[in-house]
Amino acid sequence: MSYFEREDVIVTRDCPAVTIPYGSPVTIEKGCSATITQKLGNSYTVIVEGNMYRIEGVDGDAIGQEIKEEEVFMPELPLSEKTIEDACWIVLSEVFDPEIPVDIVNLGLVYKCYVTQEGPEKFTVLLDMTLTAPGCGMGPIIAEEARFKVLTIKGVDKVDVNLVWDPPWSREMMSESARLQLGMM
Repeated sequence: MSYFEREDVIVTRDCPAVTIPYGSPVTIEKGCSATITQKLGNSYTVIVEGNMYRIEGVDGDAIGQEIKEEEVFMPELPLSEKTIEDACWIVLSEVFDPEIPVDIVNLGLVYKCYVTQEGPEKFTVLLDMTLTAPGCGMGPIIAEEARFKVLTIKGVDKVDVNLVWDPPWSREMMSESARLQLGMM
């Protein structure tokens, strides 16, 4: 499903969600009409009564979709700081801004990925990332999803995510493919 294909559904059970762009938790009630606007990464973006919400993949069944479970990601062997860093960039490309159909890597939101080996097959990851706007209420949710995705990598024991504002994000930080996808070229 591309960003512009919409699908109308009826919510089949009470479903936890968060408001976009504020990030406030809500429950979408059973029987509501919803329009799915995005099915990217491990979540769904829907519009209900004119308001936009994000539904986690594990609750996809409530909107007639496949339940999306996280799986352990296996980096190339042998495990090293380099193979773990490469794996981080792969899994981070599966984290999407719920309002923009582009992943956080191609949006240019991930500034740095530091990997430290703490023991045999035990690694700590530190991410510096930003948001498209400092006041974005979805920031903690996107940062937590990034942290969670990196924790799915075999060998990663700890992940810290720092939201940083310097340098400020700008459209020039987006990859060429992201700008092309969004019609900015």
